[in-house]
Amino acid sequence: MADTSKADAATMNKIAIIGSGLIGKSWAMLFACSGYDVMLYDVISDQLQSALVDIEAQLSALYKEGLQRSSLTLAEVKGHICTTTILEECVTGAIYIQECVPENRDLKRDVWRQIDDVITPDDVVFATSTSAIVPSLLSDHLKKRHRFMVAHPANPPLLNPMVELVPTPWTEPAAVDRARALMEVIGQVPIVLNKEIDGFVQARIQAAIIHVAWQLVSEDYVDVESLETAMSEGLGGWYAFMGPFDVEHINADGFVDSSKKYGAMVEQVQKTFPKPELMQGPAAEKLTRDLEQWTPSNRLADRCRWRDRRMSALLQLKRKLDEEGKREELK
Repeated sequence: MADTSKADAATMNKIAIIGSGLIGKSWAMLFACSGYDVMLYDVISDQLQSALVDIEAQLSALYKEGLQRSSLTLAEVKGHICTTTILEECVTGAIYIQECVPENRDLKRDVWRQIDDVITPDDVVFATSTSAIVPSLLSDHLKKRHRFMVAHPANPPLLNPMVELVPTPWTEPAAVDRARALMEVIGQVPIVLNKEIDGFVQARIQAAIIHVAWQLVSEDYVDVESLETAMSEGLGGWYAFMGPFDVEHINADGFVDSSKKYGAMVEQVQKTFPKPELMQGPAAEKLTRDLEQWTPSNRLADRCRWRDRRMSALLQLKRKLDEEGKREELK
């Protein structure tokens, strides 16, 4: 990777990444693959060195399998990433600051207070990666809170391009527009929420699925394997290419017709949904035993690699189909 001393803090191509964990490393690779100069910050130098080793390994694997997201060479991409343990050095001169520290409200607020104190330009985008904390709770104390928003990627970001952009009530539209344009430049697919809500979009949908799946398994309507199959071999086939409303739209003569035909049935099923509860106790222990028959705890990393290979193949297929569709439209 590039030596920190060689980083040009004044460049208009600079991206600051705060935190070198899983999401921070992913953001660093995404921006570097698009030619941005990335400075990765962490408080522990050993953590940064470990992050660089992991970044190189991930990039090397992508290039080896022909799944790279860049026309740059591997060496060129690595050359766009440098590190620092000095927060001010990281953020100075950046056009975009992506904070990725652990999911702790007080920690995030303190990090942003420090950043807010040293950033002078008024057009820098402030973005936080968080799964569920609404951005107003992290930015109400900032002088430059009008530039603040959530930028939450789907996981793993290199293979799952969707990014949720969640503004606060005081975020300027120009800041959101700039963040959205930047996400598109680096090959991500941004969605912009109109207002805050706990869990945003993706986590809320996922929570609803887990909620119903837990009921079906914990109340012994179906075993874990069958539940997983219903998703991977059933609903997942639709949702890899379409959203839920689009599915309903074409399952009948449009969405209105679908609502007339199936609306009462859907409402009746929804009335049987259970109240929210923590997933624990004997049912959780049994579910864990069943899951570990497929993937023991010491093989989780292998399972992640299995997932990533299939997600890579799916991403390539979707891009191929999109290109074929564009060519058909031109005929």
